[in-house]
Amino acid sequence: MHVVVISGSRNPDGQTGQAVKAMVEGIQASGATAEIHELPKLKIERCRQCEDDGWGICRSEGKCIIKDDLAALVEKIKASDAVVVATPVYFSDLSESLKAFLDRLRRTCVNESGRESIEAKPVIGICVAGGGGGGAPACTEHLDHTLRTCGFDVVDLIPVRRQNLLLKLEIIRMSARSIAG
Repeated sequence: MHVVVISGSRNPDGQTGQAVKAMVEGIQASGATAEIHELPKLKIERCRQCEDDGWGICRSEGKCIIKDDLAALVEKIKASDAVVVATPVYFSDLSESLKAFLDRLRRTCVNESGRESIEAKPVIGICVAGGGGGGAPACTEHLDHTLRTCGFDVVDLIPVRRQNLLLKLEIIRMSARSIAG
């Protein structure tokens, strides 16, 4: 089994980075492999809403006209057995890099060919909030809605607060073993 892990965090040693490392540990403990993609290091532009109606070939062909790292990452997702999406929480929402990625992915998934090999693929979402941590539930709800819109089978959503990070790292490892096992 191979799992693609997508991180919307700029800091691989921060709290979201710790969550990603815990997920990878759990995946590897199950004998599976994990491949991490850090979105801030990739070139992924925001949606241009190409045509006057706000759409483009994303709707008609299930792909995006923008030439950046999106298409290659989508192919890796389609080739994987499962996906993990992790994000720091900013203003009760996804990181900007993850939002840009998911905004474009969900547009391509409107088309049947865009959903191919994504439909019903297991995914786990992790939302890590610093500060008071109150934004984690709202961010988790937004991530859930977006992943389901793309057609993923959301098998677990894990809201994390700075205050419960150590406990949640163990939960993340267990969740990883369940998706990779």
